[in-house]
Amino acid sequence: MAITSELPIYKVAYDLLDAITDLARNMPRDFKQSIGGKLRDECVEIVTLIFRANCAREKTPHLDALIERLQVAELLLRLSRDKVLISTGQYAKAIALTDKVGKQAGGWRKYAMSPASSGSRP
Repeated sequence: MAITSELPIYKVAYDLLDAITDLARNMPRDFKQSIGGKLRDECVEIVTLIFRANCAREKTPHLDALIERLQVAELLLRLSRDKVLISTGQYAKAIALTDKVGKQAGGWRKYAMSPASSGSRP
């Protein structure tokens, strides 16, 4: 088991959390707590699920939950852009990060479900 903070997926997820924190801070007051707070909470949960998956023997449930949370974050980002709470550039940057996390989580999930991953355990 690798140190979670050194995993590539963790680093990208942390960058996403950092970007979302900045986005939420600059949202209009009416939406800062509702949409901005929910986005931050989803990103914190994504980072938490990466840690849980890294520590768990059975990684798939955590990775499934991570992918679901990522989809919710993408939905909230799209809503934020459509309501002009964030700029198109901010949206593009955040979505690029969610795509990176999603691809890595999908690959990790595929590996975790493969017979090779269960056969290498003592």
